[in-house]
Amino acid sequence: MSEKRKSQAKLIRIFRKVHRTTGAFLFVFFFLIAVTGFLLGIKKHSGGVILPDTKIGSTTQLTKFLPIDSLQKNASRFLVDFLNQTKKIEIDRIDVRPEKGIVKFTFKSNFYEVQLDGATGNLLQIDLRRSDVIEKIHDGSIVDYYLGFQSGVFKLIYTIIMSLALMLFTITGFWLWYGPKQMRKS
Repeated sequence: MSEKRKSQAKLIRIFRKVHRTTGAFLFVFFFLIAVTGFLLGIKKHSGGVILPDTKIGSTTQLTKFLPIDSLQKNASRFLVDFLNQTKKIEIDRIDVRPEKGIVKFTFKSNFYEVQLDGATGNLLQIDLRRSDVIEKIHDGSIVDYYLGFQSGVFKLIYTIIMSLALMLFTITGFWLWYGPKQMRKS
């Protein structure tokens, strides 16, 4: 066996070991990323199970919408009543949908969405945004959420590790496919 061929065989053995060891260690994480990625990809086509369907308001004319602060007060009041709690609820996002005549509110302390008619301020729907939970699992920020880390430090570390692992898998996987072909040629 030539020196070049021995060197290639050694490199393939090293790559196989790295690929196998890393794969065994990170299997659960890759599986979670795959499943949650799939669910996030189909969220708008889940019939309201993953992401609540968007309701229709009474008018699409933005000039007839109530002021945002009035809508925000309504949304917070509706959610407090719905959850039967007394603590203050903090708004995370406000999504104005003039083409649907609605305004959606999401909150920092839970995964609920409140949809209001933009013109009347009436409640159209309160529903759980399972897609937000799935997204937090997908990107690792669920740990930050439950541990109260505002900085997102876990998400950052998780993202770096998983990105580097995926790059390592791509490189070693390619070499495990390509290396033997090169060896047969020489």
